[in-house]
Amino acid sequence: MGGMLGQIQFRIKWNSFQAKLFVTYLLLTVLGTSAMAGYLLWSFYDYFMRTRQVDLENWTSALSESMADSLKENNTERIEVLVRRYGAPETVTLRVFTPDAKLLTSSDPQDQQITNWRAIPGIEEALKNRITRGVAKGVFSNDDRLYISRPIIYEGQQLGILRMSITLRQFQRQFATLVWTVLGALLITVLLCAILSDRFAHSLAKPIQLMRNFAIRLGGGQFGDKLMIRQSNELDELALELNRMSERLASLDQERRAFLANVSHELRTPISNVQVTVEALRSGADAEPELRDRFFQTIEDETRRLSRLIHDLLDLGRLEAGVTLLERQHLVLSSLVDRAVRAVEPRMQAKGIDIHSEVADIHLQGDPERLLQAFLNILDNALKHSAADSKVLIHGYRDGKCAIVTIRDQGTGIKPTDLPRIFEQFYTADPARKGTGSGLGLAIAQRIVSAHGGLITASSQPGQGAIFTISLPIEIK
Repeated sequence: MGGMLGQIQFRIKWNSFQAKLFVTYLLLTVLGTSAMAGYLLWSFYDYFMRTRQVDLENWTSALSESMADSLKENNTERIEVLVRRYGAPETVTLRVFTPDAKLLTSSDPQDQQITNWRAIPGIEEALKNRITRGVAKGVFSNDDRLYISRPIIYEGQQLGILRMSITLRQFQRQFATLVWTVLGALLITVLLCAILSDRFAHSLAKPIQLMRNFAIRLGGGQFGDKLMIRQSNELDELALELNRMSERLASLDQERRAFLANVSHELRTPISNVQVTVEALRSGADAEPELRDRFFQTIEDETRRLSRLIHDLLDLGRLEAGVTLLERQHLVLSSLVDRAVRAVEPRMQAKGIDIHSEVADIHLQGDPERLLQAFLNILDNALKHSAADSKVLIHGYRDGKCAIVTIRDQGTGIKPTDLPRIFEQFYTADPARKGTGSGLGLAIAQRIVSAHGGLITASSQPGQGAIFTISLPIEIK
């Protein structure tokens, strides 16, 4: 048992949470068992005292009636017989007094030594016709005794006093034994509960400690780990959520790395082109006007491309960080789509693409400039992937509390393997078109629509073009 307690102390020394659980359970156990033991002991003591007191009440009540008849007839011999008979047990002392508190007879021969009985507890009260009961020390010993003093009354006249007492020494010995037995059982119970509390506290503290270490590893950048906890309670659910968070953080970390790699690549290409062109001009290429103009045009194109990329990155960063505040204005969906069509129409006509728009006059709340940017990005994507002499069809209608806009092109379509990733940053479905765009247009469009509480999806069949569906709530909450 001592080795087990030492093990408990060693365990809880290094884990404050487990120590608090252990101490809490142990204190609750000690308080609960102590209160129960105290209540049981008190109930037993009170029951014994009340039972013995009732016995004294019954005995003295019956004896007082018999002695009243004898005292009325002055039959002292019968009184002595009754006293010897009922005072014969060693634990019982029976005394009869005259109305002036003089001892008439007693079951204890030593009583003849006492001259003043009025000092004995209960006598003075009985002289005043009051029944008195209680616990007092013995007349010739220091033992506690339970007594009752009762006046002997006959036809309203007090003929004497009856006092009966029983010793509590044997009961107190038995009660002391019972107390030590209960204390021993209580100690054993506390020790067993301490062991069980330690096991229980350890079973709760261990998964929490594992979660703490797991969270520390997550904070240190170790994503993708799995937390294995097998408990059918809230801790198991918390472990599942932590695992999901770890997977999400691992995915975000991978996206971050890919994003940095893509940004580095996208920035490196125009910067390298500008750098090579400037070195060529510095080496004397500006001597030929035609070559010089072509080089200046390259610098201008790459600078514009770099500016557009940086602008898109800033937009995407603000949208994802939530720092871009949307202006809630009343707008008409058909007017907004018409603005987007007019903006891309010259480029569509230059490529021989016909654009047809049929949008209902739906009134909604939103940021017109941001929504215009989203529509332009999708139309720009349709322009890049549409063949000459094809069509782009725009259809807008109301569906319940949402405004729906579909943009369909007649290009080559999107492969099923590429469809789930087209809204990712820097993702370009057609490798041949790498370099014609930053790969951020659809990602920005999705963030803008999501910021408005809407949803954008894409569907496609290879060779039949792509359909982008934008759903916007008419009222933004």
